[in-house]
Amino acid sequence: MVKWLQTRERRDLAEKIEASRERLYRVAFAWSHDAMLADDLAQETLARGLARLEQLREAERLSSWLFSILHRCWIDHLRGRRDDLDEEALTELPADQPGPECHAEAQETARRVRGAIATLPLGQRQVVTLVDLEEFTYTEVAEVLAIPIGTVMSRLCRAREALRGLLEAAAQPPRLRSVK
Repeated sequence: MVKWLQTRERRDLAEKIEASRERLYRVAFAWSHDAMLADDLAQETLARGLARLEQLREAERLSSWLFSILHRCWIDHLRGRRDDLDEEALTELPADQPGPECHAEAQETARRVRGAIATLPLGQRQVVTLVDLEEFTYTEVAEVLAIPIGTVMSRLCRAREALRGLLEAAAQPPRLRSVK
């Protein structure tokens, strides 16, 4: 009977892992700004998670455990490319109202936010996407990225300040000069 419970628990956890694919993809896309790479990273994360399911110590920490695996997959990818660890990012902003003008406005806002996020250093970009897009707690982000919680808070603060400045500057209408 104990073996059946373990098998059932494992199956339940496996289903939860597979159900996390969309969130994993969304974060991977925010970090990489490449749909195919994000899909590969999400798939690799799922494969590693399912293969190492017995390493999960607490079922309630499944989400942060999976995103830790995603982070390691991302780092492995960057090391393989030997990049300078500065990839573009994307956040999706949903349109609240139907209609083409609302859709166009949301696309323009998303484009500005993407551009602003793309200028952030990788560490800030990772923290801001995990906290603001995926709604992880600071403690979970610290665990996912294997950094101190103080570093999470300082990176998030710097990222938000930089985004605020960039987005406010982009919202200002251009100045016109008078030419005589």
